Amino acid sequence: MSALIIFGLLIVLMLTGMPISIALGLTVLTFLFTMTNVPIESVALKLFTGIEKFEIMAIPFFILAGNFLTHGGVARRMINFATSMVGHWHGGLGLAGVLACALFAAVSGSSPATVVAIGSIILPAMVRHGFPNRFGAGVITTSGALGILIPPSIVMVMYSVSTSTSVGKLFMAGVIPGIMLATLLGLVTWFIARKNNYPRLQRATWTQRLKAFRDSIWGLLLIVIVMGGIYLGIFTPTEAAAMSAVYAFIVAVFVYKDMPLKRVPKVLLDSANMSAMLLYIITNAVLFSFLMTSEQIPQAMAGWILDKDLASWAFLLVVNVLLLIAGNVMEPSSIILILAPILFPVAVQLGIDPIHFGIMITINMEVGMCHPPVGLNLYVASGITKMGITELTVAVWPWLVAMLGFLLLITFVPEISLFLPHLLGMR
Repeated sequence: MSALIIFGLLIVLMLTGMPISIALGLTVLTFLFTMTNVPIESVALKLFTGIEKFEIMAIPFFILAGNFLTHGGVARRMINFATSMVGHWHGGLGLAGVLACALFAAVSGSSPATVVAIGSIILPAMVRHGFPNRFGAGVITTSGALGILIPPSIVMVMYSVSTSTSVGKLFMAGVIPGIMLATLLGLVTWFIARKNNYPRLQRATWTQRLKAFRDSIWGLLLIVIVMGGIYLGIFTPTEAAAMSAVYAFIVAVFVYKDMPLKRVPKVLLDSANMSAMLLYIITNAVLFSFLMTSEQIPQAMAGWILDKDLASWAFLLVVNVLLLIAGNVMEPSSIILILAPILFPVAVQLGIDPIHFGIMITINMEVGMCHPPVGLNLYVASGITKMGITELTVAVWPWLVAMLGFLLLITFVPEISLFLPHLLGMR
């Protein structure tokens, strides 16, 4: 009964158009102060202790690093390098867009930032070379979603905060699925381009490729610093985030010199605004999780599923459907912060690996970023391409179908996600 009241109130508030973060907070406070005897002091204590986790500090640092890289010329150099490597294949610029998104994802941790950084440069170039606008939009909208699967990933940090799972293990587990999904999206791009005989660029010489690599090396080195530092134990994922922010600042301002010092305050302000928005959502989601736990809802759900003797594969299938439905009305951070604390205990009791479960949820979030009505990548790409959401939805469907097939593969073959963490001894 408590669960019906809580979720009913939350849905009603969301239907009024209220932001999810405020709807969460009002739901919690209304229920706590009218239907329970929970002391106000415990609510206030949970409010502060819930966001004291060290991992949360990684979020503003990764956002800051991504903004420095977006405005600092790193994306343009990565695109040049990607184009020199694959531009001569069918749909060369589209393939370069997929590769550039994968590379930028490995330094930004954000899906919308990847779409903006890569899309704003490569989409106009694709149109100039004779590619249909719809094709370019489909490539960048879906490939930009790699920003939350290829580590570092802000979504993975949020899952870690919600479930007390190791961020380092999640980052390592995302490497192979990220590379596989980038390859799959590239194959779809190549197939469509070959079928429609889209333009190919002239093959770059090895001298040109080497020059493009040298130009982009400072951005690519950030991948080595973050992942290598975490794996070697030099610093934690949160410390890696701080290092990446400092490194991105130095590269953008002093190495590439594409960002004058007078623009730094604006980047800092934009990053602070985005961080504050996410932290506000996290704060209210922590209270919501506290309410759910105090009402024994996750425990009741776990008991119900176990009583039904639901197999782990059936549970994973149900979770996928639930998350895909949630992706129609909420953005990734809200979905994870609300549903992960509820679903995670059930998954653990059914013997599902927490790291595999986190990667599966992350890929669900990727899919949600690319379909309406609240797919954030669609709106970002719409702003770049000036295309309507309906037209963009039609444009992305070949890549979206491939992503759904990949989601099923990752769901039922956990070894793909767990291979690298196990190989590195992260058990």
